[in-house]
Amino acid sequence: MQLSSSSFSSAWIRRWSRKLMTVWRRWALWALLLVLVLAMLGTLVWLAGRHEASQVQSRMERDVSDAANDIRSALVRNVQGMQALHAGEPTPASWTVNAESLLRERRELVHLEWRDTSLRVQAQADTPYRAPVFEFAGRNVSLADVTLACAGALRTNGPSYSSSYYLPPPSGTAGLEVVEMCLPLSTGGRVTGYVLATYALQEVLASTVGKQLTRGQEVSFTEVDGTRLAMHGAARRGTRLFTAQQVLDLPGNTVVLRMDSWHGTPSLFPNVLTALVTAMSIALVSVLVLLAKDNRRRLQAERDLADALAFRKAMEDSLVTGLRARDLRGHITYVNPAFCKMVGFSADELKGLSAPLPYWPPELAEEYLERQEVRFAGTLPPREGLESLFMRKDGTRFPVLVMEAPLISAQGFHTGWMSAVIDISEQRRIEELSRASQERLQATARLATVGEMASLLSHELNQPLAAISSYATGSMNLLRDRHPPGTAGAATAMGLAESDEMLQTAVRRIAEQAERAGRVIKSVHDFVRRRDQAREQVRPQALLDAIMPLVILQARKLGVSVRTVVGPDLPALHCDRTMVEQVLLNLARNGMQAMDHPGVSPRELLIQVRRGASGSHGNWLEFSVTDHGAGISDEVARQLFTPFFTTKAEGMGLGLSLCRTVVEQHGGALRYSPHQPSGTVFTFTLPVKNAN
Repeated sequence: MQLSSSSFSSAWIRRWSRKLMTVWRRWALWALLLVLVLAMLGTLVWLAGRHEASQVQSRMERDVSDAANDIRSALVRNVQGMQALHAGEPTPASWTVNAESLLRERRELVHLEWRDTSLRVQAQADTPYRAPVFEFAGRNVSLADVTLACAGALRTNGPSYSSSYYLPPPSGTAGLEVVEMCLPLSTGGRVTGYVLATYALQEVLASTVGKQLTRGQEVSFTEVDGTRLAMHGAARRGTRLFTAQQVLDLPGNTVVLRMDSWHGTPSLFPNVLTALVTAMSIALVSVLVLLAKDNRRRLQAERDLADALAFRKAMEDSLVTGLRARDLRGHITYVNPAFCKMVGFSADELKGLSAPLPYWPPELAEEYLERQEVRFAGTLPPREGLESLFMRKDGTRFPVLVMEAPLISAQGFHTGWMSAVIDISEQRRIEELSRASQERLQATARLATVGEMASLLSHELNQPLAAISSYATGSMNLLRDRHPPGTAGAATAMGLAESDEMLQTAVRRIAEQAERAGRVIKSVHDFVRRRDQAREQVRPQALLDAIMPLVILQARKLGVSVRTVVGPDLPALHCDRTMVEQVLLNLARNGMQAMDHPGVSPRELLIQVRRGASGSHGNWLEFSVTDHGAGISDEVARQLFTPFFTTKAEGMGLGLSLCRTVVEQHGGALRYSPHQPSGTVFTFTLPVKNAN
């Protein structure tokens, strides 16, 4: 039995080894043949295209070199023609006639001038083929170029060219890119004048090179940096662009002659052999594709499925967000490890369960069941986050944010619901810490404000209390002198009447001053006792009215006048009234303290409310507080809103930081800017919304 088993195993191994060798040989030969054919085809195609491109590029290099030589020859002939204009000491009239004849022969020349040694014009002529080029722009546009060109010509004793410039078009014509050429005239070695020629660059190309261009070719003048100055030819475009350039080094100026040529796709099959090899390759590739198509698809599908499963498993294990899938009846079909860790139940304990779920707090189970029914009914928008309270297996509660979306199959059917669950316990803890810290800062700032208000209160109450004391003393004196000795009769009656009137006046003044002191105390008392409250609809004028008694207290002490400007028909703000009033009060106090310096004039504080810019998020109201103080330096500006930073000896540095926090919590922004000629403007915006 052992021998038979060993023989069977050896035969099985040999049989499969032969099959594997056969398969390897068959596919290896096919693969080698495919590689050879594709390599040969690619090489032939590459060589054919490379050869054709090389021929086209060589032809382009010859053409642009010939064109450059033609242009140089034409320029030399023009110089000779201009020198011939001065043969035999011509007069301006005869020179003009000869110049016009030269312009008719040379279309690239658009303007000729004869100038003396001081560059004054003696005679001039324009081309008959277009309107005078300097009629619209005037000659002054090129005087600098003319001067430089003639200076170069005088230095080299030969023609010199200026840089190109653009002439605006006369009415009904196109503009020109032109170049000035200055040719010195000499007699007996002494310069007697200059001939100034204006070349139109496009006409230079058209008259010298244009006749030689074929369809699909374009010639142009460019600067060294590639800026195109003039162009001629070529309207037909192709799929491949060939470019050749030649530097045209003229005396005083250097331009580049560029020639572009468009060609169609080069012939990929220049001969019958290439076409035959291509046909054989296509047939071979088709056979191989048909043989391997099914096997390749199956292997690819298996690999894709394995990759997808591996990716999904890795993603599920790395997520900190809990995932939960439920079918249309509410049964849990899937939970990821993060969700199991979050609630303390394993996947096996949760799969297949329906409402009420074990991680629902018993007191909220009915509410969650109603919410689930509403969700399954499709009345809630998908992916809307809902805050809930879950319960771990040990009974502890924790807040979560649940976002749920429908599960859609590959066929487009709704098969269930997928939920993303995020534990927001840490977020809630941080929010509570931030809220507590903010409340402490606000309380600190309020205490600082109360301290300053107490000082102002004592200062402000001195006046009415002193007045009360004075009027009381006067009343006592009147009562004591009501029956002075030695008086009688009508005189006594008249004195008593007058004394009674004065006494009434004194008592009335006492009442007025006492009422004034009471109003001062009530204003400070209301501010100190006011607590944070929910947001409400408040008119801007009501905010100003609430803080004005406190602002006026300090304004009287510092000798500052306060002016308020409120725009017409302003809408109400939905805000925390107490906090916005504190922002306005802090900014007003800072503005008045900024003007508490000798020499500041005028001592006026402007509080203004107006409509701000409207945007996609609604309308805005803009509050501004303007003072005429010394302004804010750059060093202070860098730390202006930093908590506990202050320039005051007695300040705590919380005012502006708290103001910015309050404004940003309302969705607005606080900023500052210099005020001319002196002072600072603090501005903050608040959105206008309806109460929800």
